[in-house]
Amino acid sequence: MPEVLFELKNVRKIYRMGDEKIVALEDISCVFEKGKTYCLLGTSGSGKSTLLNMLAGLEKPSKGSILFKGKPLEKLNESQLALYRQQYIGFVFQSYNLLPTLTAIENVTLPLIFRKVPKRKRLKKARAMLKAVGLSNRSRHKPSELSGGQQQRVSIARAFVNNPQVVFADEPTGNLDTKTTIEMMDLITGIAREHNQTLIIVTHDMEISQYADQIIHIRDGNIESVTDNANKLNAAPDNGGAQDEAAPGTEIAPDNGGEPNENITAEAGNGPRREEKEDKNDEQVK
Repeated sequence: MPEVLFELKNVRKIYRMGDEKIVALEDISCVFEKGKTYCLLGTSGSGKSTLLNMLAGLEKPSKGSILFKGKPLEKLNESQLALYRQQYIGFVFQSYNLLPTLTAIENVTLPLIFRKVPKRKRLKKARAMLKAVGLSNRSRHKPSELSGGQQQRVSIARAFVNNPQVVFADEPTGNLDTKTTIEMMDLITGIAREHNQTLIIVTHDMEISQYADQIIHIRDGNIESVTDNANKLNAAPDNGGAQDEAAPGTEIAPDNGGEPNENITAEAGNGPRREEKEDKNDEQVK
């Protein structure tokens, strides 16, 4: 039986603006299973991004409960939610959200720095991910020196470098042309499928939704319908725009050599650690 990662029970979200109440989510109940690709499909203002934010622990429901592996996210404090995102979650954004002063490899290593992975190990993992997305020869380039498609490849590498159990992709191809959109969707879904990761895509685009195993149609803060996608588009082999020959994901592994720490109620440790010798050609951030 598939493992349930998220279970939502009667989730409601209300925003208050003065005396006015805005209902973003009315009454959401659904589950997300491990290893599947889901699409939250809806128009602007439907509530799909609000739902993603709550799954990511960025917002809390006004009513109802969001269980992650049986544990209620709404009961965690901010430090515990930060640890939850570090251990289990990856993000791919429409606008890439790369730090402009850092190189591609430095941007990819950021999640590993927050998890206190030793420098030599995080550089190795970042190089492997950049190779997986076809950007080995762009590792020292800054975002301003990369095309939109290349920036999104760096964003994808950053999202997957921790080997998260869940990856959220919020309108991941909104700024890309049709050809690059297909390449990015093949890449994201291919890596997630290869490593049995749950992928949750937010989009208004019906064509993007066809990459999902299940399409959750959201309208006016409610789930209008749920469709099991029998005609799912399968990711085509990707070679990074002919820049590298490696298939995605072949060297990705969890940082601790196994499953992430189950204790999401504990705060991240701040103890001292020995820093590996720096490779100044690749990474300048500490």
